[in-house]
Amino acid sequence: MKYTPTCKRCLYPATHPLGLTLDEEGICSGCRIHEEKDSLDWDIRWKKLEDIVAPYRSPSGKNYDCIVPVSGANDSYYIVHLVKERLKLNPLLVSYNKYFNTPLSVWNLANLRIRFDCDILIQNVNPLSVKKITRTTLRELGSLYWPCIAGQTVFPVQTAVRYGVPLVIWGAHQGLEQVGMFSHEHEVEMTRRYRKDHDLMGKEADDLLSIFDTLKEDDIWQYRYPDDADLQRIDVRGIYLGNFVRWDPKAQHEKMMASHGYRTTSFDRTFDCYDHGDCYNYMGLHDQLKLYKHGYSKVTDHASREIRHGRLMREQGLALVRDRETVTAPDGEKFCEWLGVDRRGLQFMMDQHRNPTFWTQSRPGEWIFHSPHEGSEEKMATANAPIPDFSATHSLAMGEQDRYITIGKGYP
Repeated sequence: MKYTPTCKRCLYPATHPLGLTLDEEGICSGCRIHEEKDSLDWDIRWKKLEDIVAPYRSPSGKNYDCIVPVSGANDSYYIVHLVKERLKLNPLLVSYNKYFNTPLSVWNLANLRIRFDCDILIQNVNPLSVKKITRTTLRELGSLYWPCIAGQTVFPVQTAVRYGVPLVIWGAHQGLEQVGMFSHEHEVEMTRRYRKDHDLMGKEADDLLSIFDTLKEDDIWQYRYPDDADLQRIDVRGIYLGNFVRWDPKAQHEKMMASHGYRTTSFDRTFDCYDHGDCYNYMGLHDQLKLYKHGYSKVTDHASREIRHGRLMREQGLALVRDRETVTAPDGEKFCEWLGVDRRGLQFMMDQHRNPTFWTQSRPGEWIFHSPHEGSEEKMATANAPIPDFSATHSLAMGEQDRYITIGKGYP
């Protein structure tokens, strides 16, 4: 086992896949950029956002001003709140159907478009193609979520080109929020390059085609990013609200719960109840694969975020991580039935992607996990102190649900 340096403030390891650096004090680049949230003048930055979007406003007020990607979870409510109610824009909402939908996802997405009175387009890619791609990316990349990420990052841009609406408004930039890849003042925008290198693990749709696989042109074409000529024809740009608003997911979710009826749920593998309630697999098998490949999982993301916002002490965060990260992912049987594989076959494919830096096979089918925090001499006296309150308003399943809701409209 190799020693893995970790940030002395948050809990991220130096092996973070987005490229995290530690300074001479042992503080990571993500924590350093987070410090900007308490030093920037956010009133000035909001005014700059207003100036940026002003040229895109429809003179008649009848046409769409922008494209806004949404789902039945995450920051969707807050993004639409900022766009529709504060910036007073007329957005066209777009949503990629991941097919792993929970009843909570269907309810939240329906409630969102009703509460904000917005038009919405939902993309439903041929489910047979989605399953074929999932088998390929699970086998080659250790990702059952590649089609979901590819679809939700490309459909908004495709829609912008198709409808001639050049402005796409996203929430926060993951690379900035987690590892400090950029400063807020860089005002980085959405790019094809970032999507391929980080969101899609270096694989565009066409890179999946091979004579050694069953994928064909008809399976992958809907995941292609528009070419440069189409993007330049209407000058498509994608801006991130997190560059202009002090981004705080916990506070934002709670505001949307109180004002717009956003619903939440609890998970076994993390303490945060506000993210990813739209999907059976994100906080399950997808999160387990993240632990296999990178030595940390979503509970580390959540704990690090709360530490940076001052709502959690490092010792408390570490205790939460140790308690949750190796919990067995639920709903594996649903995924196996959907994909057409058995549980042993799925586990075999997942095991192929265990990172030897963090995992040692002791015997067939049994593995020892070497956490990046192994041997950490943390003072755990405060580990049992109260943690920030996260309110789960509903059960994830909301009743017995043997299969995913692949197509869901309206309230369940």
